[in-house]
Amino acid sequence: MTVLIAGGGIGGLTLALSLHQIGVPCRVFESVPELKPLGVGINVLPHAVRELIELGLHDELDKHGVRTKELAYFSKHGKPIWNEPRGLDAGYKWPQFSIHRGILQQILLDAAIERLGRDNILTSHHLTHFKEIDGGVRADFVNKTTGNNAGIHDGKLLIAADGIHSAIRTKLYPDEGPPIWNGRILWRGITPSSAFLSGRTMIMAGHQVLKFVCYPISKEPDANGQYQINWIAEREFDRTHAWRREDYNRAAKIDEFLPWFEDWRFDWLDVPGLIKNCPHAYEYPLVDRDPVNRWTFGPVTLMGDAAHPMYPIGSNGASQAILDARTITREILKHGETIAALEAYEAERRPATTDLVMLNRKNGPEQVMQLVEERAPGGFNVVTDVLSQQELEDIANNYKRVAGFQVEALNAKPPIVSMPHPRAG
Repeated sequence: MTVLIAGGGIGGLTLALSLHQIGVPCRVFESVPELKPLGVGINVLPHAVRELIELGLHDELDKHGVRTKELAYFSKHGKPIWNEPRGLDAGYKWPQFSIHRGILQQILLDAAIERLGRDNILTSHHLTHFKEIDGGVRADFVNKTTGNNAGIHDGKLLIAADGIHSAIRTKLYPDEGPPIWNGRILWRGITPSSAFLSGRTMIMAGHQVLKFVCYPISKEPDANGQYQINWIAEREFDRTHAWRREDYNRAAKIDEFLPWFEDWRFDWLDVPGLIKNCPHAYEYPLVDRDPVNRWTFGPVTLMGDAAHPMYPIGSNGASQAILDARTITREILKHGETIAALEAYEAERRPATTDLVMLNRKNGPEQVMQLVEERAPGGFNVVTDVLSQQELEDIANNYKRVAGFQVEALNAKPPIVSMPHPRAG
């Protein structure tokens, strides 16, 4: 029997490609009628890029993504707080890529269709029920558009890669309720604009209450000499604020948040200009879920946002899903398509991602901006008058340690899946 994967996002498709790499049959089930390259920009960190390169995707990533050169933090006045090299420029053996999320998913989808065959990537298949059977698991699916039965499929294992609103997690934890909103709203968009700083810089400016993030996601300029700049504007509200929290992909109303950033015109970046010139912006509540003490229930387990949804802080959401997929694959290579493989995967990944979820709630490495705001709200001349160099370095290094991408440690670490050949038998 095959491995059933619920969800055709970045995590699910990476898992499918990884299982194919080791000769394990699998099938992906996606709820939507058609997988489209939707979304905005994301960053894929070196430890996750390494795993995608192991899957033979380097050239496509390099063709479409920007090799992130540096990450820089600034105050709300545009004054530098902390700057660190990223990817190859930081000494990693693998780049960090800034890329459109939809393009990354399309790269994975194209590879999955080519390698697994289109018949093993099933759309309009929304999971409604599953149960353990002799030797595996049985899953029932419907077409959400028509309401018609989409079939019953048996497999050795069922992997939930179906996101923060996971149907499988809901069945395992029926009393959990909706994702937890922390009072923050994100407005996200992509604007054609001029290059800034190094041309490959990811910046974060502001503090916990009001923040702006942006980075380029196109390598070459368009006919007008402009690049695609991905940006995120963020505002924290009181948690009792009556915001529109029920929709996670709503078109943004720019006039509702632009006034808070109207004077953020720095000599190196025009923040209000980016917002005003954006053709389509979207509004998202910043949500996650409390970590749970169990992912694996017999032949069923959770991965990615179904297992550990976290705030998009530190560029770790997609990267952690990729690491999940590769760890599951390694354990299946070792233990076969068994419950023991899922339990070994969980034993490694659940503690690690729990720490990351909790650290992101404390703003991860972005806490340097909040410390500056608290200590010098009126501004500063030199950041070390506000934060010591040791504080800055400790915050950055601790996050890399928890997230698993310290330079020396990662460069010395063997690949997660070390035998990319079909298993005997």
